[in-house]
Parts: sequence; structure tokens; C-alpha cells
Amino acid sequence: MAERPEDLNLPNAVVTRIIKEALPEGVNVSKEARSAISRAASVFVLYATSCANNFAMKSKRKTLNATDVLAAMEEMEFERFITPLKDALEAFKRDQKGKKEASELRKRDKKSENEEPDKSREEETEEDNEGKVVEDDDPKELENEEEDVEN
Repeated sequence: MAERPEDLNLPNAVVTRIIKEALPEGVNVSKEARSAISRAASVFVLYATSCANNFAMKSKRKTLNATDVLAAMEEMEFERFITPLKDALEAFKRDQKGKKEASELRKRDKKSENEEPDKSREEETEEDNEGKVVEDDDPKELENEEEDVEN
């Protein structure tokens, strides 16, 4: 848990960015107002977390989930935010699913590249073995091979 009450505050940069996005251009906010908004937001987050935790505990779970947060919003009488929160949650899930699929696709592509040997390289190797074509070897590889032979 936090050692000091200030540790529970949201980062000032995040609060400032949210404030700027919410207000029209040209509107300035004093340092004291930003501090007050930051503290209010932190209290709100702690209260919402506490209410959501109560729902999780009622369900005999230790992990809060989205349904706990939505139920907490309703209990705190913030019903008008439930629909936008559900929309944001769905957008987040779609985004995560897209990232997961892209990651799996990259892994599959990488795996298939590693499994499929380069045909031209294979042919050159076969020709080397038959003595028909000799390919220039990397000098460092030759040094390593010579060291292995000497040892």
C-alpha cells in the first residue's frame, strides 16, 4: 500500500493532458485548480476501486473485473457513464484482440521462415558436396573451423 497520501495521487502529467483535452483551446487552468482536480480524480478512483472490490468480494474473488467496475458505477449513481464505459471496454477488447492476432501472425511468419530453408542455399550446398561449385566461405567461420581442428 502507499506510504504517503501523495502516493495515491494520479500523475500530474496525465491529469494535465486530460484537462487540456476536455477544455476548449485557449482556456488556461491554474496550478491550484490542476492540483484540486488531481486530488478529486484520485479520490474518485479510490472510491470506485473500493466499491468494485466490494462486488468482487461478494463473488468470492480477489481480482476486480470490468463487471465489478460497471456495477460500482451504478452503485455510486454514475449510471450515465456506464454506456460510454461499455463502449470503451469493447473498443479496448477489439484493440487487444487485433494486437494479439498480429503478434501471432508475426510469430507464425517468423517460425515458417526459420523452418523453410533457403532453396538456393540448399542447392549451393549440394553442389559443394559434389565438388562442382565452391562458394566463398566467411573468413571468421574458417578461423573457427581451423581452431576446432587444432583443438
